[in-house]
Amino acid sequence: MLRNSCAVLLLWTVCSPLGRGESTKPNFVIIFADDQGYGDLGCFGSTTIRTPNIDRLAEEGRRFTNFMVASPVCTPSRAALLTGCYPKRIGMHQHVLFPASTRGLNPAEHTIADHLRSLGYATACFGKWHLGHHPETLPRQNGFDTYLGIPYSNDMNHPDNKGKPRIPSDDLWRDQSSAVTKWNTPLIENEMIVELPVDQRTVTRRYTDRAIDFIEQHKQESFFVYLPHSMPHIPLYVPEDAYDPDPANAYICVIEHIDAEVGRLMETIRRLNLSDNTYVIYTSDNGPWLQFKNHGGSAGPLREGKGTTFEGGQRVPCVMWGPGRIPAGTECSDVVATIDMLPTIAALTSSTLPTDQRIDGMDMSHKLLGTDGGSNRDEYLYYTSRGQIEGIRQGKWKLLARTNGRNRNRKNAQPASPAMHLFDLSTDVGEKKNLGQDHTDLVSRLNARMKELDAEITENARKAWFKNP
Repeated sequence: MLRNSCAVLLLWTVCSPLGRGESTKPNFVIIFADDQGYGDLGCFGSTTIRTPNIDRLAEEGRRFTNFMVASPVCTPSRAALLTGCYPKRIGMHQHVLFPASTRGLNPAEHTIADHLRSLGYATACFGKWHLGHHPETLPRQNGFDTYLGIPYSNDMNHPDNKGKPRIPSDDLWRDQSSAVTKWNTPLIENEMIVELPVDQRTVTRRYTDRAIDFIEQHKQESFFVYLPHSMPHIPLYVPEDAYDPDPANAYICVIEHIDAEVGRLMETIRRLNLSDNTYVIYTSDNGPWLQFKNHGGSAGPLREGKGTTFEGGQRVPCVMWGPGRIPAGTECSDVVATIDMLPTIAALTSSTLPTDQRIDGMDMSHKLLGTDGGSNRDEYLYYTSRGQIEGIRQGKWKLLARTNGRNRNRKNAQPASPAMHLFDLSTDVGEKKNLGQDHTDLVSRLNARMKELDAEITENARKAWFKNP
């Protein structure tokens, strides 16, 4: 049986497990941007990017300023969101998938979409999947009723990732037709390629169009929409009416276009009188790709960005909206993570998760609703883009055990003792001052605990899906 899964802008509403056609259960929408940094929204401090629609979500909902993803790169981060697991637990930790990859998310995993579909929800995914492009691993095998989007990143070419342009990003931006003349990225509907190459200038709007159509079609039911945008991952493209030919403004144009499409989606929810029964979550899969300068974003006050275990790589902007349930204009500074979304949604729907698959997420519904009670996330693990354990957070303390980057992934390299970096995030969010030498006992304790938790995950890890030879 095909199964449904969900993801990046999250519309939620509290509900009991009724059948389809009974709309007392909350709706969920997750909007998941790609490579958007902590400092790339007005409500998170940007003074150069205008995001009035997402800012309104924050004004009417709650900002999460310590919101964490499980990996600093796309594939493992997305796997964690949908399954509630650190990527290593489900075999999805070893960097990103490419057009020639032979693995993907195992359909045996229980995703957010699987869970909500079992409760009678209509489920849909519109956008970048990046959890396997083979038919056995696409969204409809992981809990979604329907899918439209690209199967991997928009800088990858069908069928073998060859023939990609070696052209500066500024030149690609100036020539917006390069979206279809220089790239060969496919658009898939359900399991079939329907456009090759996809016109990347229009995908943000087309994903939103489909999400709006789906919500209108299922307004009398409970629904889950996962909207993982392809942008602002490079290369950057926008429709003509959102285009500024100056490459210095490329990233700004893309984020402001995403914000406008969020506005269209929210207007639909309000127009259909669904606000009182819908949760919306806006966040990003990892930090900004800083090396691309004006084509990448900003981590704001955080250190580094995509690909690193510093906060700029894994702490992302997050806004959650649910009028009448999520307190308006508030902020949560406690640690909440994408791995917490599955158990949190289960709690909001008064439902129980299967017990045969261990997950790492926690029910954080009290953090959304601003109520007392519930548990705090006291520990969080940091894995590299290749799935190697590198850090742990306990309360205000963060330990990173970093080896020399040049030797970290090289074959036959001599093992190196990791350099210990200890930061007090309550006073040093930019991770500028290493306090390791002042707290050697704490460093030893945190390092031992990090290894202990990783050992349990390693021992009990489940397998990803692999294509038969």
